[in-house]
Amino acid sequence: MGKRRKNNLQLTFNILPIDEKATRRAVEEFIETVRQYRQIGFVRREAAITQAYVYREHQSTNAISKQTERIAIYNVDKEAELKEKDRLLSLAMERLSSIQCDVIQRSYLDNEGEYDAIISGELGLSDRTFRRVKTEGLNILGSALGLEVYFESKEEIEVG
Repeated sequence: MGKRRKNNLQLTFNILPIDEKATRRAVEEFIETVRQYRQIGFVRREAAITQAYVYREHQSTNAISKQTERIAIYNVDKEAELKEKDRLLSLAMERLSSIQCDVIQRSYLDNEGEYDAIISGELGLSDRTFRRVKTEGLNILGSALGLEVYFESKEEIEVG
């Protein structure tokens, strides 16, 4: 067997009080957002044309509703945010080893609903090795994307 190449970004998560489950959920949520953006694109909001025919008493503030302005700002900001998330994930994925990149790509970004057992069989990995590689890849993505969730108290560390 050849030497296993260590990724220089692999960190030991036992040194810092990091909540690994919450960090994994945050990374998976980030990846899911990017996956949906890549597959569907950004769905813009549109202003409603018909107003409700309900009498509303206006307050003395003379404030007016700026529905179109709020929607336009949301559309521009949200699309820019999604593009930035896509760019950051691409940069972080480049830092993974090739097997970690393949596992994360196939598990989360390619086919929705494909079982881990099928992916591990196609990659020629045992189930245990597949889970270890996947966990290491998610941990590296978590630290590369700045999504680590830390324990806030010592009681949480002992319980977690």
